[in-house]
Amino acid sequence: MPFAVLGAAYTVPMNSPLNIGVIGLGVMGQRMLERLNAHPRLKATLVWDADGAALHRTLQTHPGLQAATGAAPLIASSGLHGLYIATPPAAHMAFSEAAFDAGLAVLCEKPLTVDFEAARRCIARIEREGQRAAVNFSLASSPGLAAAWQAFGMQGEASVGALQAVQIELRFAAWPRPWQAAAGDWLSQRAEGGFVREVLSHFIFVLQRVLGPAEVEHSHVGYPTDGRSAETALQARLRVGGIEVQIDGRVDSVLPMADHNRMLWRGSEGELELRDWFGLRRRKTGQDWSDVGDAATHRATGQADQLEQWVALIEGRSHGLPGYGEALAVQQTIEVLLAGREGR
Repeated sequence: MPFAVLGAAYTVPMNSPLNIGVIGLGVMGQRMLERLNAHPRLKATLVWDADGAALHRTLQTHPGLQAATGAAPLIASSGLHGLYIATPPAAHMAFSEAAFDAGLAVLCEKPLTVDFEAARRCIARIEREGQRAAVNFSLASSPGLAAAWQAFGMQGEASVGALQAVQIELRFAAWPRPWQAAAGDWLSQRAEGGFVREVLSHFIFVLQRVLGPAEVEHSHVGYPTDGRSAETALQARLRVGGIEVQIDGRVDSVLPMADHNRMLWRGSEGELELRDWFGLRRRKTGQDWSDVGDAATHRATGQADQLEQWVALIEGRSHGLPGYGEALAVQQTIEVLLAGREGR
């Protein structure tokens, strides 16, 4: 796939440990710590969270870690090679800029920002100085993205014919989902959170990486009446390179599936489906669906590849992780969707 980028030259001894500082110890921070524990080179060494209880629990679970006294002291600590940012998005740009000042490579969670101007300044700096930065879209290293690119990207193999339409479907019995309960109120509020930013953005990333920039033609958003809580429904229509994309997302406690996502690519000779993150199947017109590999294997393969891409990012080598510019382009589409737009 395209979008491999080369960062500034950075010399590190071959096969030596790459020390990672982690800011933000909620669900995503904890998951990343578990993954780093199993990696032969990437090693979380220093952590911090504004929630002292979360920091304490993390140190009990991972006794080999050290706690910083704050975000700024962590970023300024000697011996780090990279920074992983898993905080709410309002802090992302400031932490990124500080990390660049300290000579660190950055892997940041999405959404990228709540301040587009700050993000544009940060992206300009990355391009000007060759800073090393990427955003954690989990599908970036997935076999599902690779399959969509092979079928419909610029070098498409036309395995299911010419692309005719795309459908994206999201279903949640509750938002935030129960496993996100400890993430904080921001995730349930419309200023920074909501399922459109947190989940749909992954699929808009896949869509735009394969097909290019998206134009929102119509968007209807359902919000609670309290003026504060995040969206509970989205119906939208986009157009990408002449291809119509339909989006239907809902939060509803009576739904039979507690957490479901589906991205259907309809070709002239068949269909390709990305389902529940790493599930992948294909069918020719008139035939039954056929699984393409195993979803659990796809997840493990994608996550392992992402960490290897992270190593390449830190070392200044070519990689396929989404950069800040690509992540901002995704968020621009997301924010237009959330603003609502009457159909034409």
